[in-house]
Amino acid sequence: MMEGLVLFHGAGSDRDHSSFLMLEESLAPMKVARINFPYRQAGKKMPDRAPILLQCVRDEIRRCADEWGIDPSRLVIGGRSMGGRMCSMAVASDDDPLHVGGLILLAYPLHPPGKPEKLRTEHLPSVSLPSLWISGTRDTFGTQQELTSAMELLTGEYCTHFFNGAGHDLKGCDEQIAAIVKSWLENYG
Repeated sequence: MMEGLVLFHGAGSDRDHSSFLMLEESLAPMKVARINFPYRQAGKKMPDRAPILLQCVRDEIRRCADEWGIDPSRLVIGGRSMGGRMCSMAVASDDDPLHVGGLILLAYPLHPPGKPEKLRTEHLPSVSLPSLWISGTRDTFGTQQELTSAMELLTGEYCTHFFNGAGHDLKGCDEQIAAIVKSWLENYG
């Protein structure tokens, strides 16, 4: 079993998203950190550019590992939408890769809504660690078919769960998300 989980929010949310609170409660006594990106810490609504977000992910993972006395390889990282994407990019980076135990990606933003030609997949072949992908079948940021095709680029093992009829917000799915994440964590690490 992994020893800690570090979560990063989506562009329009923050560390107190209901699914994060449910995960923290469901996974207790596992250590869970819910992190705000710098723009949220500053009270801004517009996300920072990717280099700032990626550095935040790296810094917070290292801080949590140090604070908890846990080797980063015993941590799982991830988040909702943009937060999950930044985590996947951080572990795939050639410059300063994070060596963590796994990824949890909720409502991964495969492309901007209505722009399926603008795929955000260039880093996926470098994602070699286990990952859990949870999305809705009506997500405008990536259909089930599009996400399934994108996951074939991964070099690590992955599991998926699609909520039938759910959109990008995965509204009403918090309890099921927590159960799926808990089961995945218990069965893989």
